[in-house]
Amino acid sequence: MIRFYAPDIATDAVLPETESGHAARVLRKQAGDTVEVVDGKGGLFGCTIIDAHPKHTLLRIDSQSELPKVWTPRITIAVAPTKHSDRMEWLIEKLVEIGIDRFVPLRCERSERKELKPERLEKIAVSAMKQSLKAVLPEIDATTPLQAFLKAEAASQAMKFVGYCSDTVERRLMAATYRPGADATILIGPEGDFSPGEIEACFDAGFTAVTMGDNRLRTETAALVAADTIHIINQAFSK
Repeated sequence: MIRFYAPDIATDAVLPETESGHAARVLRKQAGDTVEVVDGKGGLFGCTIIDAHPKHTLLRIDSQSELPKVWTPRITIAVAPTKHSDRMEWLIEKLVEIGIDRFVPLRCERSERKELKPERLEKIAVSAMKQSLKAVLPEIDATTPLQAFLKAEAASQAMKFVGYCSDTVERRLMAATYRPGADATILIGPEGDFSPGEIEACFDAGFTAVTMGDNRLRTETAALVAADTIHIINQAFSK
């Protein structure tokens, strides 16, 4: 069954305009058809369409259940956007499929792209959430200066990792450093990497320099590998 997204479904049984248009115009849904709706907060609702309007499809809620995320730790991925925004759009889609709790675009000294449109990222994230049969939508922050992010994370109890390419700094294999079950915050720098001053600021904020393995990875690939590494380790140790 095709899923729809309505963040306020619990209090207002109406599909948002974009979802209504998809249901009424594209899928030709009609009154009496049954659909599933998620609220992005873990709620799954079985509904019947009362009025298939292309701007505000009215629903009747028939059932409600919880569909929590399948991973335990909180995973935050903070990435300096690549020059080409389509690579970041691909990344957010795949990260949502794999499962993360928060995505933060970072503005760094060597960033080639200073801004990303959070509305566009959220639209892609919603689609990925529905297609991967999840009901929890990750937080998507506005583009944040690295120093501001580090300051905000100073008191966090999560394990903090920063992907770094320079051989002048001792780096650990993240897969061998991460502690199963721990919350994790992972920083991935721009295509020109973090500046010396920025990496020192990361260390001062409690981040550990890590590598994802022997291969040299592009920005978006490194972020994806890091998130999946956390999941694989937790799944392996939960057996």
